Amino acid sequence: MQTHFEKELSDLKAKLLTMASYAETAVREAIEALTDRNEELARSVRQNDVVIDRFEVEVDEMAIALLAKAPLATNLRLIMVAMKISQNLERVGDEAAKIANRARDLSQEPPLKLSVDIPKMAHLALQMLKSALDSFVNQDPVAARALIPRDKEVDSLNKQIYRTLAQHMIESPDTIGRCLNLMVVSKSLERIADHATNVAEEVVYLCEAQDIRHTGKGTAGVDVVEPR
Repeated sequence: MQTHFEKELSDLKAKLLTMASYAETAVREAIEALTDRNEELARSVRQNDVVIDRFEVEVDEMAIALLAKAPLATNLRLIMVAMKISQNLERVGDEAAKIANRARDLSQEPPLKLSVDIPKMAHLALQMLKSALDSFVNQDPVAARALIPRDKEVDSLNKQIYRTLAQHMIESPDTIGRCLNLMVVSKSLERIADHATNVAEEVVYLCEAQDIRHTGKGTAGVDVVEPR
C-alpha cells in the first residue's frame, strides 16, 4: 500500500509531467504560428506562458514540502531533480513565448524570400526535449546520455542559419528587421535544445548519482572529444 509520502512524491512527478506537456505544446504552437503566419496563435502562446510559470511555483512548493520530511537519499535526488527540471521547463516556456512574439511581428510583414531551416531545427530541439523527458519518466540514464551529443547538431544549424541571415541582410538591407527576428527564433530553439540537455544531465544524476554537467560526457559516460 502506498504511503502518504509516496503519494505526495507521485503527485510531484505528475505535476512535473503536466508542466512538461504544456512546455512542449507551447514550443510546437509557437513554431506553427511562425510557419503559418498565425498572429492569433502567437498571441495565445504568449498569454499561456503564465500557466507554465505557475506550474514552476507549484512544483517548487510541493518539492519543498517533501524536503521537510527528510526523505531517503534516492528520494532526495528525485525531489531536487524535479525542481531543476521544472526550472528548465519554465525557461523552455519563456523561449516559446519569445518565438511567439517574433512570429506575431513577422506575420505583419511581407514573407521573407529566403529559405532557412527553422522547421528542421525546431524538430530536432523538440525531439531532444521529448527524449529527455522520456528518459526521466523511464529513469533511463543510457537514453539520457545518448541525446546529449545531439545538442551539437542544433548548435551547428543555429550558426548556419545565422550566417545565411547575416549575408542576406548585407545583400538586402530592407530585410534586416525580419532577418533579426528569425535570428532570435533560431537562438531560442538553440536554447531549448540546451534545456533538453540540462534535463538529460539531471536524469543521469538522478539514476547514477553522478554529476556530468560541464564534463563533456556523452553516451555511456565516454568523454566526447571535439574534432580539430
